[in-house]
Amino acid sequence: MSWESWLTERLDEREKASLLRSTKVHDPTILDFSSNDYLGLSRHPLVVQALIDASSEGAGPRASPLVTGYTAAHASLESRIASLKGHENALLLSSGFSANLGVLSAFRNTPDLAVFSDELNHASIIDGLRLLKGRAAIHIYPHADVETLERLLAKSDAALKLVVTDGVFSMDGDLAPLPEIRALADSHGALLIVDDAHGTLVFGEKGGGVEEHFGVKADISIGTLSKAVGLLGGFAATSEKWRTLLLNEGRSYVYSTALPIPLVHASEVAIGLSDLTKLRARLWGNIERLKAARPELVVGGPIVPLILGDAQSALDAANRLRADGIGVVAIRPPTVPPGTARLRIALSATHSHADVQRLIESLPKPTPLQYPHGSTR
Repeated sequence: MSWESWLTERLDEREKASLLRSTKVHDPTILDFSSNDYLGLSRHPLVVQALIDASSEGAGPRASPLVTGYTAAHASLESRIASLKGHENALLLSSGFSANLGVLSAFRNTPDLAVFSDELNHASIIDGLRLLKGRAAIHIYPHADVETLERLLAKSDAALKLVVTDGVFSMDGDLAPLPEIRALADSHGALLIVDDAHGTLVFGEKGGGVEEHFGVKADISIGTLSKAVGLLGGFAATSEKWRTLLLNEGRSYVYSTALPIPLVHASEVAIGLSDLTKLRARLWGNIERLKAARPELVVGGPIVPLILGDAQSALDAANRLRADGIGVVAIRPPTVPPGTARLRIALSATHSHADVQRLIESLPKPTPLQYPHGSTR
């Protein structure tokens, strides 16, 4: 078989299964209900101006953080993130995906390690765990199933244990049962890592995320600057000692170029905006509006899944909405388990009451909601 024939066959298989993806140029005339810009900060005038003002410092960072890429701006943003997340310090990385890879790769030389991961964790966690294959015992527990997690923790005789979970699950929008997971981690001496990419600035009175929402704290809180913060980058908020380990042994940190100063400066401005409370209230008002109008949907935050079953049904529904001027993306396997292709609705503070009402009237009726286990991401 030639590479050309293999490539053609592979793409044909995806197309026949309605799983072939492609990039589409964003149409600004479409009413967008797909973006992760939950507070609209990517277009906030003060954030945009901060990006422009800091451009005088240069377009690129020139090197990795451990060479000459780490500046006072990076240190200041790390301090701001640490304060927001309730940790001693933080470490900036190039993206949320890179943050999960970097943090998990730092455990590759840990002796007698067992890792316990929710089956619906983000792909970046799954790929991070692949870096530990053959070096640690990896246990995947059913989604949010604390009883099974407890049994697995109790059964393991590993010297060191690590539990990792999304805080807000990116495709279902539900929250991890963090109080129960924290209690289990404590009782079994396990380290707890929470990826709060979709919770930061959205949940909690001060926007601290799901940890603030539940009143618990992870040992390492991973997040991103590309969701509610509205920019680009990732971080790990933790203690000084853990930060030191991560910057020494996290491969995606050591071997990646630092974030550009304009992005760093704009991110700090975004996190410190005085109108975040008002924007958060507007977002949650939209969430409650959709929840009241469509009680058959599971609405626990700005991410709302409408499960339609097969991939073609999800694509057809997304295309019908787009024809009506509404952008809602169709999510298909392997991003979600087979049989759970869906529309992934994402609400924002930028949506008006009329926007949400238009969405409500245009959405198709869902099939009975099911959350089967066994993500193949």
